[in-house]
Amino acid sequence: MKRVVITGIGAVTPLANNFAESWKALISGQSGVGPISRFDASALPWKVAGEVKGFDAARFLAVKEQRRLDPFVHYAVAAALMAAEGSGLLAADNSDYAASGGVIVGSSRGGISTIEQACALFPPREASEKNRRRVSSYIMPASTTGMASSFIAQKLGIRGHCIGISNACASGANAVGEAFRLIRAGYPGPIAAGGSEAVVCRFCLEGYGAAGALSKGTDASSSRPFDKRRAGFVLAEGACVLILEELDTAVRRNAAIFGEITGYGTSVDAFHQTRPHSEGEARALAAALADAGVSAGDIDCVNAHATGTVMGDAAECGAMERIFGKRAPAIPVSAVKSMTGHMLGASGAFEIAVAAMSLREGILLPTINLTEQDPRCSVNTTLVAARADLRTALSSSFGFGGVNAVVVLKRFD
Repeated sequence: MKRVVITGIGAVTPLANNFAESWKALISGQSGVGPISRFDASALPWKVAGEVKGFDAARFLAVKEQRRLDPFVHYAVAAALMAAEGSGLLAADNSDYAASGGVIVGSSRGGISTIEQACALFPPREASEKNRRRVSSYIMPASTTGMASSFIAQKLGIRGHCIGISNACASGANAVGEAFRLIRAGYPGPIAAGGSEAVVCRFCLEGYGAAGALSKGTDASSSRPFDKRRAGFVLAEGACVLILEELDTAVRRNAAIFGEITGYGTSVDAFHQTRPHSEGEARALAAALADAGVSAGDIDCVNAHATGTVMGDAAECGAMERIFGKRAPAIPVSAVKSMTGHMLGASGAFEIAVAAMSLREGILLPTINLTEQDPRCSVNTTLVAARADLRTALSSSFGFGGVNAVVVLKRFD
């Protein structure tokens, strides 16, 4: 089997509009959470979100493309182009190699913002039908989940494998994991893999809020993974795309290598639509470790899913206790969503990229807003950035429907 490495990372997050600046913000414990500005949320109980700020789509897309595509595609294309540039795939001598590659991008909600805008065009039932404005002829392609992948392929000239994945909050991690499996099995070209979401809209805020999943906090401290007073996740948006390729080809191209993916495990709880289950999550953790050929004792740090929901964090900690046993309270755990909020399907891809950087730079990332740890979450949460000798990391993503995806990474020396 082929060895699979990460040679490019692009990201648009609530912290910054590129991966390098987002990484710096994480190290310093900055928060990307703030008051909602996209629409008037004053009458709603949910006041904050992780919004992408100052993003200039014109850097990546023509005016017509911007109009005809949902913002989740804007973010995905931006992240992919930045990743491809960093990987050297935009160079002329790599054009044939890039064209032979593939794209796999996950999204939980796809073009939900575009759908919300279209629904606003329809008048109330009692109003005259002649007052209704015409729906855009681009609403269907603009909002389909697979458009992120296919438009990235169009922009990069990729003519190989192309697929969109919608698997709730595990979507981005699934995209990276499936790309890993393809390349390990012998797929010849590079694959741009990741996740993208543009979900800071009233429809999503009220939908997740009605489900009881959102925090009603009013400031940047509202995302509180593992904290005794946590009360739900903070909705966020963004994208992250990684370039994955076979090691020998990456070395031959003299590409920068951020890290190596060595294992990928999935499972489904088969339990409940929204309630997580420790046993199902533990099976995904065990499957990823087995796929990587490592034991629980080999893991040096964990990038937790850790959304800040009462049941979710407790279930995840229970899963880690099942897998790591007596070591569970000693393994350093970071909760990136304390700073970004929950970017849904984009979070999994971003957190895999962050785990790779933690290994490469030897830095454990902080978890902010944790003032009193819940006794049911008895993990070794890292509160400040710290230097450490890290060789192997684990990144977890879990979603509605009980879908679970876990990736194991190794430092590349």
